[in-house]
Amino acid sequence: MTVLNNALVALNDAFWTFFVIPLLVILALYFTVRSGFVQVRLLPEMFRVIRSSPGIAPDGGREISSFQAFALSAASRVGTGNIVGVTLAIMLGGPGAVFWMWLMAAVLGAASFVESTLAQLYKVRTSTGFRGGPAYYMLHGLGRRWMGALFAVIITVTFSLVFNSVQSNSITGAVGTTMDAIGGTSGWVLDVAVGLFLVAITAAVIFGGVRRIATVAQALVPLMAILYILLGVAVVILNIEAVPGVFGAIFGHAFGLREVAAGGVGTAILWGMRRGMFSNEAGLGSAPNAGATASVSHPAKQGLVQTLGVYFDTWLVCSVTAFIVLLYGTEFNPDVAPIEVAQTALEGSLGGWSIHALTVILFLLAWTSVLGNYYYGESNLQFLDATPRHMTYFRSAVLVAVFVGSVAPLAVIWTLADISMGVMATVNLLAIAPLSTVAFRLLADYSRQLRNGLDPQFSLAKMPDLRNVTAWGSATGSPPDDHEIEEEEATDPEVGDDGQAPEEEDPGRGDDRGPESKDH
Repeated sequence: MTVLNNALVALNDAFWTFFVIPLLVILALYFTVRSGFVQVRLLPEMFRVIRSSPGIAPDGGREISSFQAFALSAASRVGTGNIVGVTLAIMLGGPGAVFWMWLMAAVLGAASFVESTLAQLYKVRTSTGFRGGPAYYMLHGLGRRWMGALFAVIITVTFSLVFNSVQSNSITGAVGTTMDAIGGTSGWVLDVAVGLFLVAITAAVIFGGVRRIATVAQALVPLMAILYILLGVAVVILNIEAVPGVFGAIFGHAFGLREVAAGGVGTAILWGMRRGMFSNEAGLGSAPNAGATASVSHPAKQGLVQTLGVYFDTWLVCSVTAFIVLLYGTEFNPDVAPIEVAQTALEGSLGGWSIHALTVILFLLAWTSVLGNYYYGESNLQFLDATPRHMTYFRSAVLVAVFVGSVAPLAVIWTLADISMGVMATVNLLAIAPLSTVAFRLLADYSRQLRNGLDPQFSLAKMPDLRNVTAWGSATGSPPDDHEIEEEEATDPEVGDDGQAPEEEDPGRGDDRGPESKDH
């Protein structure tokens, strides 16, 4: 097993260092500049649109709201990567890894906007709402069904099987540490028991469909994230005098001469970017599957909401872990599991009770990640026209993966997760690069309406040249309503299609005449 893992680690390091990271950085910078720094410029708008109301699905139920789609993607984002992944990055890359994690989140916000906006545009209607994601924009946007099928297979294996094994592995590790702390029974017997319990509660939810998954995610993710953030705030307050030293370590190890000479900066960059992507998933192609489910009035709205998710995940939740760990120390025993390091660090500041609190929080965050990861696989298997019987087989395979992850070695699982994540990111980035011009046109349309004081609306009649768009009306459409007439009269003809704001603000003709949001 050690020889196999070492070979996989060497392959993985080379793949990320010489291909994935350069591709990611180049495209993320291009998206940032081309969109006029949308991830910063429209930050206030992100908080506004997350509150929009959904419509009614064909089966009579409520469609997925913008916030529910945000929670569904956060269920996958906020989990093991925020606690175990960040701790592992610090252990292997030093404090400087945190800086590169922060920086990549800022740059990758534009990539998140592009991929989720495209997912909204090319989504398809179902009886319960909408479904979409990279496989769908590869098919309908690029006309490459083979590429969509390849991505569908990769994301199903990566998230629903491999990543879910990572989540369950971290849960059993955390529970084991808690049992050791109270003198209880640990070891393989406990791992098996926890694994069976995870299988039972996961089965109870995933057989209920996307609405049940979204409802559970909406209830648990914000609550657990807030509790974890409060723990981090308490740690910072109790160690406030050491906070400047933590910032010094983060920036010093990211750029320090000693680290450059020793090759430590490269290690910090590598681990910061890899663990950052595992956590916030920007550019990876996973969050668009959740973003496509939202019922909103303009594709760019959910692109903005999913960008906010990147910031929430990395700048807030991941930073909590970084400060908890770094306020405890910067030198760690490489033989100790990352979850044990995080629990010990929290105990050092708050006492023994915090070990158990972190275990509960990690358990629920990681379990909701299992649910979110499962949905990504379900959505993509439906793209492949899976039958109900095949979906039953798939759900069974997910439950097996959850159990196996509970008892399998950590190192091999993390390495497999990294490799599959890199392949998946590569396929998605190669797809959104040529399609990004469509996302920028949508952003330009959205920005024009905002400047004119309107709540942005979209229909295919505005861009009839777009092909294979089925969820936004027809290319011919119906006669324009008052909203559309007002928008056309108020549009600044000098605004380009790159989505960037003009030098001078156009006051437009916006007033209170805009209609209520029309949900698609």
